[in-house]
Amino acid sequence: MATEKISISLSSSLMRFIETYKNTHQHKSRSQVIETALQLLQQQELEAAYREANQEIDPDWEVTVADGLADETW
Repeated sequence: MATEKISISLSSSLMRFIETYKNTHQHKSRSQVIETALQLLQQQELEAAYREANQEIDPDWEVTVADGLADETW
């Protein structure tokens, strides 16, 4: 996997949290902690998109799909 290096500024409390999390969860680096956090954020966004898409389902379509026609093969 190709990686890119970036520079970010964080508060002291966030840096302490990252360091503690790294040590507690046996991550190899602070970068790995941040990568984990970003993956969780990405997953959260994807789940929100799926929930939103699910709300767009048209109930009339569900009735049409179940219109009494059977998928029978003779």
